[in-house]
Parts: sequence; C-alpha cells; structure tokens
Amino acid sequence: MGIAEWIVPRRLGRDFRWLFASSVTSNIGDGIALAAAPLLIASMTESPILVASGAIMQFLPWLLFGLHAGAIADRVDRRVLIMAANGIRALVLLGLCAFLVTGGASIWMVLAAAFLYGTAEVFVDTTSSTLLPMMVRKPDLGIGNARLQAGFLIANQLGGPPLGAFLFAVGHFLPFAVQGVCVALAIVLISRITATRRVEPTEAPREPTPVHTDIVSGIRWLWQNPPVRMLVVIILTFNVTWAAPWGVLVLYATDYLGMGPIGYGALTTASAIGGLAATLLFGRLERRFSFAALMRVCLTAEVLMHLAFALTTSGVVAFVIMIAFGAYAFVWATISTTVRQRLVPHELQGRIASVNMVGVFGGLVIGQALGGVIAQVWGPTGPWWFAFVGAALTLVLVWRPISHIAAARPAEDGPSAD
Repeated sequence: MGIAEWIVPRRLGRDFRWLFASSVTSNIGDGIALAAAPLLIASMTESPILVASGAIMQFLPWLLFGLHAGAIADRVDRRVLIMAANGIRALVLLGLCAFLVTGGASIWMVLAAAFLYGTAEVFVDTTSSTLLPMMVRKPDLGIGNARLQAGFLIANQLGGPPLGAFLFAVGHFLPFAVQGVCVALAIVLISRITATRRVEPTEAPREPTPVHTDIVSGIRWLWQNPPVRMLVVIILTFNVTWAAPWGVLVLYATDYLGMGPIGYGALTTASAIGGLAATLLFGRLERRFSFAALMRVCLTAEVLMHLAFALTTSGVVAFVIMIAFGAYAFVWATISTTVRQRLVPHELQGRIASVNMVGVFGGLVIGQALGGVIAQVWGPTGPWWFAFVGAALTLVLVWRPISHIAAARPAEDGPSAD
C-alpha cells in the first residue's frame, strides 16, 4: 500500500481528497497565525487581558453568528459558502498586511481584524464540518475524521507555528501575507469538490422558512437527544477549563518558563508530535477499545495535564507534557466528532455542528476571559490551577453519562426532520 493510499484511502473517494488538501492548506495558514498573532499582540502591549483579548475577538463571533452559520449551511450549496467566506478572510488579511507594512497598525486595529477574520471563519468551519458525512459511509467516518485531524495536526500544530514565529522575526507582516496565500489556495481546492449538496430522492420541496425557525428546530432536536446534548455540554465545560491557561500561554512560556518567542512557537507545536503518534494508533485503538473507555481516558489525561503544567518550572518538561496532550486530544477530537456525525441526521448536520462549535468557542471565550483575569491577579500558573480543579469536578459529573453517549444508535438519514 502506497503512502498516498494510506493517507487518503481510495475508498473515501475523490471529493475527500480535495477536502483533505483544502483543509491542510488552510490549516497551514491558520497554524502560522497561531504563533504570529499572539506575538504581534504581545509586541504591542504587556497587558495579559489585552493579550487574551486577541483570541477572544476571534472566537467571540461564534457566540454571535454560530447558530446562523449552521442554519445557512443546511440550506445553501456548502462549497460556495465556504469559498465566499474564505474570500472574506483573505481580504481581511490583505488589509492587515497593508497597515502593518505602512506602520499604521494599532492594537485595536489588530483586535478588529481578529474579529472580522473570526466572523468569516465561523461560516468556513461550520460548513466544512458537514462535508465529510456527505462523502463517506458511516463506518468510514472514524478513519475520515482521523485523516482530517492528522492533516490539522501536521499543518496547524506542527508546521505552521514555528514557521509563523520565524516569519514574524523576519517581518511582522510576513506571517499574515503567507496566511492569505494559503487561504486563497484553499478556495481553489475546495472548488473542485462536487458532492456538496445531497438531496434525498424522497425529500419533498420545502417552503422557505426564516433562519431563526431552522435554528430553533435544530436546538429542539438537540435538546430531545440526550447523548448529543451531553456531548455538547462536556465539550463546553472542558473548553472553559482548557482555554483559561491557553489564552495566556504566550506569557506563561516566554516570561514564566523563559522559553522566548521561538520556544513558545515550539511549545505550541509539541502537541502535534503526540497527535501524529496517535494517528498511527487510532485504527488499532478503535478496534480494541470502546469509545466510552477511550473518552474517559482522554478526559482523565486532561485533568492530569493541567496539574502537571501548574507544577513544572521547566520548559523541557512542559514540552513533554504538551506531547502527551496532543496524543489524547487527537483521540478525543476524532471520537467526539465521529460520534456526533453518526448520531445526527444529514439534514441537521449544519445546525448541530454549529451548536457544537458555539459550545467549543463559547467555552474558549469564557475560559480565556477568566484566564486573563486570573493571570493578572495570581500570576501565570493561576489559570492552570483553575483548570485542574474545574476539569476534575467536571470529570466526576460526566463519568457515567459517557457510556450512554458512546452506545447511542446512529441516525437514519431521510426527509427533513423540520
């Protein structure tokens, strides 16, 4: 079996290969910004609150527009929606580069650009998450998600951040110019996908409805489906605790651990090493262990990681901890996405994915806001202690419901549930 067949198995289809290529390309650009954006903001201010605000401005749009993005994704050509939103992202990056080159950029302008970019990203990420179930059979969702996660790890976590830190050291505008090129190329690649709007033969024509009506129907379905509802709650709470220290990680790494900008970039990529190792093992893990057991192990590891970061004062130890984080985080992301996609009918994929992402980024906004305040008062390790206690309490509460989530029966696609 060739390397190409192992990375993108032929049974997943031609459209999946274009989706994979587009995802990798876009994630290279986002990985560059993962290191460059905090460094740019940190070069303009020493306030932990303003540093954390950079991520908050990018994630806040999920709370404002996330549900609308899901409803719109369920009613339009998803390929065209992704291409249009990516076009807006490219224009925002072009404008930011222009201000950085001319010296006219301010901290408030950078925060505004982060908000606009994040708004377009809401539509890109929500819609992209609905494409895989349209391309592959339900039994292949696990391997399909594993491959997309592997591409994300290589591009966004491993390759992008050190490149972003290097480009930032050369010129503050360079990382964002390269990111813009990656987004533009992703538009070309996603345009090659054909299966973006599957209509069931038995599906009756629908009368146009307001977007808010579609949002309500999606939320109602979610509320009446306990396994999916509990999965969203778990993701929300664990993202609050995880985001509290992550929002000020640049200060924790550069000031507390003394790793410097390049060391910070390396730390943010360390998780990809563990994630890649988990990529090689995921198929075997999926065959040998239940999803419930794997989910419990992943959440337990999350609790222990927060404690380890709170206790260490060594950059080397922090690097090793981050590798372990990447391994279990990859497994968790793949399993949780696969479970959700199996349980949600096709016609509701966009809306339920948007609720899930609102939970993800709602948790990030709340957590990073808390992390900035906690770090301001108790120092750079304070957010890690908060995360340890909060995650441990949450794990105790969700330990038993995890079994019901993993054992739930897959949904049957058919006419609209609206």
